[in-house]
Amino acid sequence: MRLHQCIHAFLSYFAFVQATTYLNHWDDDQVPFLDPDRPRKQVAIIGAGAGGASAAYHLAKFAADSKILVNITLFERNAYIGGRSTTVNAYDDPSIPVELGGSVFVKVNTILNDAVKGFNLSTRGRQSNTTVPGAALGIWNGEKFVFVQEGNYSWWDSAKILWKYGWAPIKTMRLMRSVVGKFLQMYEEPSFPFESLTQVAENLGLLAVTAATGEQFLTENKITGPFVQEIVQASTRVNYATNLRYIHGLEAMVCMAVEDAHSVYGGNWQMFDRMIKAANASVHLETAVTAIEQDDKSGVFAITTTGASVAAHFEDFDEVVIATPFQFSNISLGSFDEIEIDEIPYVQLHVTLLASPRLLSPAFFNLASDKPVPKAVLTTLSADEPPKDGPDSVGVPGFFSISLLDPVINPKTQGQEYLYKIFSSTPPDAEFLSGMLGFHTPDSDSDSDIDDKDISWIYRKLWNSYPREYPRVTFEEIQLAPGLWYTSGMDSFISTMETNALMGKNVAKLIADGWVRDGKERELLGLLEAMRTTAATEDVSTREEKQFDARIRKDEVGR
Repeated sequence: MRLHQCIHAFLSYFAFVQATTYLNHWDDDQVPFLDPDRPRKQVAIIGAGAGGASAAYHLAKFAADSKILVNITLFERNAYIGGRSTTVNAYDDPSIPVELGGSVFVKVNTILNDAVKGFNLSTRGRQSNTTVPGAALGIWNGEKFVFVQEGNYSWWDSAKILWKYGWAPIKTMRLMRSVVGKFLQMYEEPSFPFESLTQVAENLGLLAVTAATGEQFLTENKITGPFVQEIVQASTRVNYATNLRYIHGLEAMVCMAVEDAHSVYGGNWQMFDRMIKAANASVHLETAVTAIEQDDKSGVFAITTTGASVAAHFEDFDEVVIATPFQFSNISLGSFDEIEIDEIPYVQLHVTLLASPRLLSPAFFNLASDKPVPKAVLTTLSADEPPKDGPDSVGVPGFFSISLLDPVINPKTQGQEYLYKIFSSTPPDAEFLSGMLGFHTPDSDSDSDIDDKDISWIYRKLWNSYPREYPRVTFEEIQLAPGLWYTSGMDSFISTMETNALMGKNVAKLIADGWVRDGKERELLGLLEAMRTTAATEDVSTREEKQFDARIRKDEVGR
């Protein structure tokens, strides 16, 4: 065999070995060759809340880990980053921000706690201010306080709660930790990343928890009685404005996972702002996406937006992530007529923030005049009041919670006042507020008729805060179509800042893994093409050699 034949044979064998090895190690943690001439991946994310910010942040990280270049463009219809996690300034003073939406996160919230640590943010715990009179927490049923916790509260470390409710708190704690332990497996292989929320919930044994109401789930686990009625239901009301009979078991258990609750100084929105900045995303605030179209030939997406009375058109996105509840987005999906995203009922929660020099009125809560009201008032229903659903779920108490947040100095008067937050199903009117704080008001429902010496600042917000978490066993698809993703299906499973951040991270991982697979396929096709080219070259060379040898033999015969 001549030298060039040896070389061709070696190259053919080498290409075959390379392709075979590549196929045998398809699942290894390899990354595609970074071609500097390959165009960057273009990704659009719609929504700058926990899901969208997390998707941007983790996609940038996963792409960098795989040596894939990516540009991320983020669209947000509001003028701020954070979605349902946002602050307003008390007295219109930027030095006194108050949480209007998502207020706290807890010890097991890995993504948020990692963000706090990674971005060097400061946090504050949920501790009772000892300079303000009154117990830390009370649970009121519209007639009386059924439970009062004097110090910084936890459902699990109070001798008083064990004495009052027996073994029910211990059994509930064990059940909660078992359920949360199953949920936490969603963060790790082999569950993460998950292509189907329904499937991963079934694999982890969580569909049995979401299929039952909180009331049913606790009863199935032999937990009944006053602890369920008074403590667990107070937790579902303050967290989801829902009675235990109308919320699924998983969300009820999440309400009891309150260990080490804390928040970011200055506002939790800062976590999501830092995530987006770390992703180096191009951000378009006050820009609503109105349409998403996909080119039939190229497969790339085009997005139409409107904002500040100006319409715009953005093209050539490889992936689009919808990170906002679709039913409130007013987005047209154009050619994706076959896509159906369930419209689910959301709680319309009235949040009222106010400042007053007055403490809560004991008379409003049927207490003696010398008995201070607890600083955080949660509510439940009396044993003889049937729980209702929807706006009527508030029942006799008339509100879900009232919290004295902090003592504060009024910047205008320099006098001490108190910041309050009220959750309710209807806006508290002047009559309610005057009774709550113990002052007389004229016969008017207008805030402007309330004297500044009684309420110096007030802010009202109506949120579509979270879904009505009815029992269910199926959840929205994560990938709506090739290249089109949806994060807000998580809301009807568990609606928190952390879980929306988890879904954003999950979508980011699915996208990045898809790019890696595509890169491997291109590389494999290149190897196979090289092998075919080498084999074809060898065939041509062999034919030429045979023709040359034949001519030589013919010449020799001719002589």
